[in-house]
Amino acid sequence: MEHRPKLSLFVLATAFATIFFHSMVDGVKLKEKFKWREVEFEWSSEQAKQSDLDSGKYIIHNNLPLGLERWRDKLFVTVPRWKSGVAASLTYVNVSDEQSPKLRPYPSWEENKLPTGKSTSERNDESKFLKNNASIISTFRVRADECDRLWVMDTGLANILGDAVQYAPPSLVLFDLYTDKLIRRHYFNSSLLKEDSFFANVIVDTERGDCDNAFAYIPDLGSYAVIVYSFGEDRSWRVKHNFFHFDPLAGDYNIGGVNFQWTDGVFGMAVGKRLQDGSRPVYFHAFSSTKEFMVSNTILKNASYSQSPQAYYDYKLLGDRGPNSQSSAEFYDSATGVIFYTQVNKDGVGCWNTAMPLNADTQGLVDSDSDALVFPNDLKVDSEGTLWVLSDRLPMFIFTELDAEQYNYRILVGDTREMIRGTPCDK
Repeated sequence: MEHRPKLSLFVLATAFATIFFHSMVDGVKLKEKFKWREVEFEWSSEQAKQSDLDSGKYIIHNNLPLGLERWRDKLFVTVPRWKSGVAASLTYVNVSDEQSPKLRPYPSWEENKLPTGKSTSERNDESKFLKNNASIISTFRVRADECDRLWVMDTGLANILGDAVQYAPPSLVLFDLYTDKLIRRHYFNSSLLKEDSFFANVIVDTERGDCDNAFAYIPDLGSYAVIVYSFGEDRSWRVKHNFFHFDPLAGDYNIGGVNFQWTDGVFGMAVGKRLQDGSRPVYFHAFSSTKEFMVSNTILKNASYSQSPQAYYDYKLLGDRGPNSQSSAEFYDSATGVIFYTQVNKDGVGCWNTAMPLNADTQGLVDSDSDALVFPNDLKVDSEGTLWVLSDRLPMFIFTELDAEQYNYRILVGDTREMIRGTPCDK
């Protein structure tokens, strides 16, 4: 009788686990929706394009997409004015567009043109300096809320990496998404601004049916604070806390072969599920940190109490995501109770189920790709349960250079429930 060698249970189990793991990874990968080598705009005419090329108002390789947001068939894409030659800072494409669509300025070309003349430091009335109150100088991230309004955090600053010009004070600009008309522009009072202030994000706290009672939270990553804006009162105030600072042990980055150090403070924020007492948790973290924190929105929304010493102990440390887990953006998905967040040092996207303790073991890596996800910069979950992720190789854009022959900018999508399947977030 021929004797065949028996496979050990360990070998069989390992083989099965390997096959199962790879099938799961292959099944939950983010799918490329859009990608660009360099971004183009939808000009009113070839003559207009050529005019901006000749004048230097459009320098193609200086335009880097950074933030995104979906509303119905529109996918908003921001192009901050890091360098000169950015044609338009607030743009959109249609979700049904082809692979490398041209960016359309929002609400129009006119509102995206830089003003001409003196800077605001030489004028007393900044609102008269802009072409109109709907003008957008430079924005990093935007948010469409449940009331069909687009919140735009306009830094007012152009040519950030060069000879920077502060055309207007930082301000919030709100548009009606059905009409594309300006609702309001709110300038931050000079008393709220510090020498190192920088605003690259906006988070909106509102619910349909209570639109007038909306609040916005704007992280000041440079001077370690959060600006809170009340839509109902049309006023803003500054909130400080030690947890808004960066971690000095988490400021070293290695991305796409580029090593650099950043000291960015509070950056990612997400508003969680409404609790029985009517409050909502606000999750947040510094960019140069691996720790996650939380504070009730009732604290931030109370202008006097939030600025008092007593409020210090209302902020809670939730835990540490683990080594090299620095994150630029996070978003709470109400359907799954999961926070999705970028993983810039890991070329990926992470997740954490808010029903679980926060530690390295409860974190999931829903996707990682050393080509398509080099520096995932922004992400959002839309009303259909789709996760949208934008990656843009920002460190190369800033510190070295991008290869115009490669695809440098991508927008990827995935179903949230499918993305967390098989991860610690699927509980």
